[in-house]
Amino acid sequence: LRYEFSTETVPREYIVRYAGYHGNEARACLLSDALAGLPCAWRAVRRDNPAAQHPSDFDLLRLAFNCTPALTAEATRRLLASDAVRSVTPQRRVTRTLHGFGPADEDVELPRWHSRRSFSHAPIVSGGLGAGVRPAPTQITSALQADVLWSVGFSGRGVRVSVFDTGLAAGHGHFKRGRVKERSNWTNEKTLDDGLGHGTFVAGVIASYRDCLGFAPDADLYIFRVFTNAQVSYTSWFLDAFNYAMLRRIHVINLSIGGPDFLDRPFVDKVWELTSNGVVLVSAIGNDGPLYGTLNNPADQMDVVGVGGIDFDDRVARFSSRGMTTWELPDGYGRLKPDIVTYGAGVRGSGLRETCRALSGTSVASPVVAGAVALLYSAVLHRGPVINPASIKQALLASARRLPDANMFEQGHGKLDLLRAYQLLRAYKPQASLSPSYIEFTDCPYMWPYCSQPMYFTGLPVVVNVTILNGMSVAGRIRGEPLWIDGQNGRLLTVSATHSELLWPWSGWLALQLGVAEAGADFDGVAEGWLNFTVETVGAGVGEETSTELSLPVRVRIAPRPPRSRRLLWDQFHSLRYPSGYFPRDNLRVKLDPLDWHGDHPHTNFRDLYGRLRSAGYFVEVAGRPLTCYNASNYGALLLVDTEEEFFPEEVAKLGRDVAAGLSVLVLADWYNTSVMRRVRFFDENTRQWWVPDTGGANVPALNDLLGQFGVALGDRVLDGEFRLGDRLVAFSSGCDIAKFPEDGRVLTAALADEGHQLMQAGGAKSRLEVRAPVLGFAHAGSQPVRPGTGRIAVLGDSNCADSAHQLADCYWLVAAMLHFATAARLPAFADGFQTWKSAGVPSSPLPMRMEGSRLRLHSRVLLPSAPDQIDAASPRRRHRPLPACPTPSPCRRVAAEAAEDLKRPAFRAASLALLPEDRVPLPPDRLSAESLESAIRNRQQTAAAPIDRAFRLFALSCTLLAAAGLLAFAASRCRRRLSRRARPGLAPGALVRSASAGIDQPLLFSGAARAGLQKGSGIF
Repeated sequence: LRYEFSTETVPREYIVRYAGYHGNEARACLLSDALAGLPCAWRAVRRDNPAAQHPSDFDLLRLAFNCTPALTAEATRRLLASDAVRSVTPQRRVTRTLHGFGPADEDVELPRWHSRRSFSHAPIVSGGLGAGVRPAPTQITSALQADVLWSVGFSGRGVRVSVFDTGLAAGHGHFKRGRVKERSNWTNEKTLDDGLGHGTFVAGVIASYRDCLGFAPDADLYIFRVFTNAQVSYTSWFLDAFNYAMLRRIHVINLSIGGPDFLDRPFVDKVWELTSNGVVLVSAIGNDGPLYGTLNNPADQMDVVGVGGIDFDDRVARFSSRGMTTWELPDGYGRLKPDIVTYGAGVRGSGLRETCRALSGTSVASPVVAGAVALLYSAVLHRGPVINPASIKQALLASARRLPDANMFEQGHGKLDLLRAYQLLRAYKPQASLSPSYIEFTDCPYMWPYCSQPMYFTGLPVVVNVTILNGMSVAGRIRGEPLWIDGQNGRLLTVSATHSELLWPWSGWLALQLGVAEAGADFDGVAEGWLNFTVETVGAGVGEETSTELSLPVRVRIAPRPPRSRRLLWDQFHSLRYPSGYFPRDNLRVKLDPLDWHGDHPHTNFRDLYGRLRSAGYFVEVAGRPLTCYNASNYGALLLVDTEEEFFPEEVAKLGRDVAAGLSVLVLADWYNTSVMRRVRFFDENTRQWWVPDTGGANVPALNDLLGQFGVALGDRVLDGEFRLGDRLVAFSSGCDIAKFPEDGRVLTAALADEGHQLMQAGGAKSRLEVRAPVLGFAHAGSQPVRPGTGRIAVLGDSNCADSAHQLADCYWLVAAMLHFATAARLPAFADGFQTWKSAGVPSSPLPMRMEGSRLRLHSRVLLPSAPDQIDAASPRRRHRPLPACPTPSPCRRVAAEAAEDLKRPAFRAASLALLPEDRVPLPPDRLSAESLESAIRNRQQTAAAPIDRAFRLFALSCTLLAAAGLLAFAASRCRRRLSRRARPGLAPGALVRSASAGIDQPLLFSGAARAGLQKGSGIF
């Protein structure tokens, strides 16, 4: 099932967050003191839910209709002036649209969600999976061998699990009597029951005890109904419910919801607070795959277990969202997500009418992991605070099985391995670990995109964003500064590192910047080294361990410096996206995905274009800073693709100089029309609120300011259709026309539909108005005649055909042809028939103006928040912030490997966790059966375990007697058949110890004195 999302803020309602928790009367006093004398009415909304009688850290403030924007701003200013107030943010409303599967389905389900936070379902065929996929097992618990842990007495008992969803009917027959401890309603409906079926399904995957089994049937379930039957929820409902979950001392929360709004600070901060209080949060990563850069929040947070989906052939599901995270753009690089993948296609779970049904989606994979976590938790409850959100996550990631054909942003650390996770968690020793535990730029496909392009001298530093998990304490820090140790050819690398000042909650980040020194300008080979540093606790820890020494091995591929004509600079700095503001879709015909939120990065929604450019021999570098920070003489072309940001005047001037010195510019633009922008604003019938875009598909006025010096300008027509170049068709989706071009430049004039005209007609007329307009152009920059050595300009009025999101047909071949002109001054053959701009006779037209009242300045890194909408010719600098300084990373302290003999050289592999000494020896591969694992668990348990099935033991004894009597062949055949039924899928020899032949070593379990093995997992960023 798929969903559409959008963000809708409720007018005149604000979440006022306090610095601490206060009772009702104290909060009322705080509001009254701050807003005394405000000349408009206001009130704190009464919340009728189980948390209402407990202290809270927020209020929902509703302003009256007579509160003008100026009075609203004054109320916000007064509140923020109070030391007791932490923030004031708009209340958000979540709306979703539900549809049924068809007559064969017993429950209503949800293929389309219209929200920022929605259930992560994927399309499935009624009754099961699509063709070509192995049929799902009858029980998901058997596929992951939960019954092995059940057989030795672990079933979730003592673990409190909450399901934030659509509720659950009282007395549902799939749950043991007394296991549903509490059902609570956080909505404005007077019911606790599930009218949709989603909450019932999720709860069943976690804790059903019959028919379609859940993982932890004896766990205590706490059902939080946070969505109405009308598919509505609010941020404030979640905040209250989260607070109540902490009061109930919940161990595990499942959130089969998500959305792209990682800037919803009340929600994000509350998630941090939950995990800091020891709650393990498991959340669906989203169903916007196979597109990259589509991760959902909160699953994209470092302290949350983000879950992706695979099918029962162990292939990453097409629907599962891919990384990287986009929080860090444009300054840095994203982190590894999802954390882990598990079965999420055709999984059977509980239905409303106490039957079983199959669903697909990461919304399904999330409760699979949440149920597994509850089961694991029950097996190690006796270990107390040693088991926490970090240690649980460390065990899950370190035990995961890597899938052979998927990269890190598809599978995270790999497939959930429940039994191996139990082995690690049972003997876990508090420690810090890294994700990834190594950086290997030659490890393809797993280390894509790092393995897709070598490093070289003068190339921009490559940024690797590593997550630090700290199982020793909720707060930690890095002691001193990291030390770089040169390995083989390590001296050829430049290395710098920045990191979180505070690792909280349970986690932090380490950003490693790698470059090539001048000594490696002509080097062709591999360079190695490792980063060494120590993580220590801040405050009380969970055990005796207070520090962990970590080593991050690094191996990169270095190539000789490519020629200038093969090097491209991708402008990322001028890309803006949701959730920082309302940046609309580039293709106006796509109604179901109204926001531009994928990052517009070569490794997210332009991933396929990046692959084609690499295959064509180009080297792509990503510029996350203003254009003034780069040496343009290193590059053949600058790529301006779907840019929404303004340009600094200094950038405009520098680009003029750079083009005169030989830099070419390739522009892939998009629509911009202020009338259309007003037309595509959102209107919510319930809140009566309009939401107007901050810019168009691209910021055409800003591009015109930049390109005007070359005689190029884009128009405000919104065009749609297709045109032919040679024997190929080019799809043109909501693009713009070229309004001005150098006289000798070559342009293609195409017959296209005026989409803007159609959108502006009352009711959206269906009649087609066709116009002829220039949309593709090639020109030599500079004055005529062209001075040798100057750059060239290639312009296409649309980027959709190069964007993997909502692409009708790709035009990678056209982009390659444009680049060939830009870097080699050769017009493509299909341009031979193009007219010059002078002969085309394009009538002049006014250039598009900036939108009056646009909120772009509030999200811009270039404009001042107080900037006027239009440029003041007398004082243009008044619009712009000061030009930021270019970054100059501080190099790490470094020593040669010979001088660091006391530091153990780490291995380039997925490192396991350090375990307690008495559990250092893993089971040998030839003993890895369900029975041997049961025996090993039983021998090490402190509490009594459930006995092995008596009938099975008698049968095994009879087989032995038969063999002794000379009937060896008969007995062996009978035993094999019965044992194959007894053994669980996937428990073949070597199943719990990774095969070195598969590229992953067996677990290295070290004593407390060993320095190695303290990093986690097989994954990255």
